[in-house]
Amino acid sequence: MSRGGIRPWLAGLALLLATAAVQSQPITERARQKQAAEKERADLQQRLANLKRDIDHTETAKDNAADALAASEQAISKANRSLRDLAQEQQQTEARLNQLIRQLNELTALVNAQQAQLSKLLREQYVAGNEDRIKLLLSGDNPNRINRELQYMGYVSQAQAKLIETLRANQQAIRANKADTQNAKFELEEIAQEELEQKKVLEREKGRRQTLLSQLSTKLNAQRQEAGRIEQDQQRLSSLVDKLAQIIEQQKKAEAEAREKRRQEQLAKAKAEREKRLAEQRARAEKRAAEAAKAAKEGKPAPKMPDPADAIDDDEPPQQASLGRNDTVPEPQPDNFGKPFASLRGQLHLPVKGDLMAKFGSRRGDGPTSRGLFIRAHEGAEVRAVAAGRVVFADWLRGFGNLIIVDHGNQYMTIYGNNQSVLKRAGDLVKAGDTIATAGNSGGNEQSGLYFEMRYQGRAFDPQGWVTSR
Repeated sequence: MSRGGIRPWLAGLALLLATAAVQSQPITERARQKQAAEKERADLQQRLANLKRDIDHTETAKDNAADALAASEQAISKANRSLRDLAQEQQQTEARLNQLIRQLNELTALVNAQQAQLSKLLREQYVAGNEDRIKLLLSGDNPNRINRELQYMGYVSQAQAKLIETLRANQQAIRANKADTQNAKFELEEIAQEELEQKKVLEREKGRRQTLLSQLSTKLNAQRQEAGRIEQDQQRLSSLVDKLAQIIEQQKKAEAEAREKRRQEQLAKAKAEREKRLAEQRARAEKRAAEAAKAAKEGKPAPKMPDPADAIDDDEPPQQASLGRNDTVPEPQPDNFGKPFASLRGQLHLPVKGDLMAKFGSRRGDGPTSRGLFIRAHEGAEVRAVAAGRVVFADWLRGFGNLIIVDHGNQYMTIYGNNQSVLKRAGDLVKAGDTIATAGNSGGNEQSGLYFEMRYQGRAFDPQGWVTSR
């Protein structure tokens, strides 16, 4: 309610009170005052309705701008993936063209050699001329043998000529194939150039839409707080993770028996280790008790008992690490899909190089606590998978932009958000160190970088207890 609206309302209310106190005023005057108060109330209600309508319009415009930005980011991601595929096709075409050139050179050399051999043979026949034929005729040998000798000499010349024609035909075929391959190479280069130009157009359109979205966000922030939407975004992500977990469980029913067997073996091993530790603890406790009893019997002070705080379970999460810079990323690794993800604790590397700007559990303003890390990195920086797994989600999600989720088995997942581009598709298998995305600021994020989460059984936990800087 504006001050301009409050003051007339208060004035009207004061006038009504004054009218009630002065009973001698005419009824028509009281009716007029009541009518004025009702009109002021109607004006206030109309102003409130207009304000709500303005907020709705701004929210709708922002949603439309966010959808448009999402479409631009998805298109840019698709263009990047297309350019990557075209580059691979160009490399393959170039290799095929080089192979054809080598084959053409080899055939040319062979044709030249065959031509030289045929020329030599023809010269020798020409020099010998009819002399050899006359010698054969006057030799007195069997006429059939003489005829065969003469035919053989002709066959040799014909065979040489036919071989050269075959080689020339092969040369012509390779030249034609080379020309087709060269044309395909030129077409790929033209397509790549068109894709690049289209990407530039998309980048400009993305910039315009980002500017519009920023302006609308500024306007809307003056009308309402953003904390509710952030919580909704996190709820969407949690809901998505839960649904994905259900799908994953359905897809892995065939492996259930093997997983259960391995789990039982691990449980048995863990149980044996726990029982061993408990037995050792009981033995130490009995030893200390015996020492204490002996000391008490001898009148000596009892030995100091260990502090219960020292008996912290090894599975307790580590303390939060401080903010800093990450300069190590996962290196490409051979196939390690059989290695349990839990065994990699303390050996992982963060997925992108950059400055750690937000840690697990931190709070921004009045919003909820962060469930992951935000690493500031330049736009286009390579985002790598921290471990082997299967991509179960690769799409745009409100609040997280271009998002990738990798399932590592045994209910462990890693989440990579705010990407400029996603380079993998749902269902793809990835190895540790594979480039799966490029860093960016999709989803309306102000800074370029990567949002990174780790989850177990759908619950987020601090990634810093699992990574190393070595």
